[in-house]
Amino acid sequence: MFIFIVNFSEAQMFIRASDLFPQKVSTPGSGELNINQNLQVDTLISRYILGNKLLNGGMEGFRIQLYRKSTRTAREESNKVRADFMIEFPDIPSYAEYEKPGYFLVRVGDFRTQLEGAKTLALIKKKYPQAYPVPCVINFPDLNKK
Repeated sequence: MFIFIVNFSEAQMFIRASDLFPQKVSTPGSGELNINQNLQVDTLISRYILGNKLLNGGMEGFRIQLYRKSTRTAREESNKVRADFMIEFPDIPSYAEYEKPGYFLVRVGDFRTQLEGAKTLALIKKKYPQAYPVPCVINFPDLNKK
């Protein structure tokens, strides 16, 4: 029983805030910073990091859904919709997805909030009037892009 508890506790990752900034500056005249905080802050940091790892390298956000059907020809139709979208909007990333029990989806963009994607949604709705935002796990957007 003791071995099980030890192994289980090792599987639970606990991050302290001091572990996030391990570098110590050792230049002459530099001071020392001591952080005194409640242990619950470390627990929240650990939960946040663990939650992000469960998202498989992504983050919670929104994409714009263009297509969702489960008919016999849905796969071919979704590929055609995606190809047409890629020609019309080459700068916006598009994703072909499958959702059980048999839906083929075409979703586009990587937006952190619905407000961030509102301008793109308005632009896309001119060509695809049925488009709407959906919550998704998105790739990290490039914030340096203008």
